Amino acid sequence: MRTAASGMLAQQTQVDTIANNIANVNTSAFKKNRVNFRSLLYHTMREPGATTAGNNMVPTGLQVGSGTEISSSIKLMAQGDLEPTGADFDVAIQGEGFFRIDLGNGEFRYTRDGSFRQDADGNIVTVDGYKLAQSITISPEAVEISIGQDGTVSVIEAGNPTPTNAGQILLSRFPNPSGLKAEGQNLFSETASSGTPTEGPPATDGAGFLRHRFLERSNVFVVDELISLIQAQRNYEVNSRTIRVADEMLQQISNLIR
Repeated sequence: MRTAASGMLAQQTQVDTIANNIANVNTSAFKKNRVNFRSLLYHTMREPGATTAGNNMVPTGLQVGSGTEISSSIKLMAQGDLEPTGADFDVAIQGEGFFRIDLGNGEFRYTRDGSFRQDADGNIVTVDGYKLAQSITISPEAVEISIGQDGTVSVIEAGNPTPTNAGQILLSRFPNPSGLKAEGQNLFSETASSGTPTEGPPATDGAGFLRHRFLERSNVFVVDELISLIQAQRNYEVNSRTIRVADEMLQQISNLIR
């Protein structure tokens, strides 16, 4: 019964993970989670290769498992589809890089959500007001903004048709991006597992390049999640049925004793 209960608990976590994936199907640059399972300890009743009478060897042995548990949850960093938006400050990453965000307190976070805005001082910021680490400021006289694939931000000001360079957006690349810690608000933080990021211009060192006036969509496919949800539900029901059968067997034994 406890073995089946461990399966029910594991499937409940699976359902919670799928629900979070589906809830974020329209979140810009969201990366879906996948839950990994592993078996619990085995009770060894007969060792494989044990010697029997007549000096024979047991070919397989006898082991009984004690259930399952969640071993880890991993972010799948597959590229999401790029959607044109036409907004001047929307930027999508086509590749493995991340934008570096300055929290203003000496700490930095990383994101692939390029739905940037312009604050009252002309700074390029996230929807929560955090600045890009490169601290790019747009002149109030700007009438046209262009962001190249290499991250160069060019501005055309009123009365001056010659583009002005306002700075360059850099990208950070991690040895193990799946090891990043999700902080909410589409932000990730560096961990020992993710490794130390290398920062540089887009289109270099495999960081990818930028697409101006595009946004990266979530990499969640609803059909796949619904199939996984049905499978998790059926697995939960089967484990529940196992507990019911075990209870009925114990009841019959109890009736025999009477």
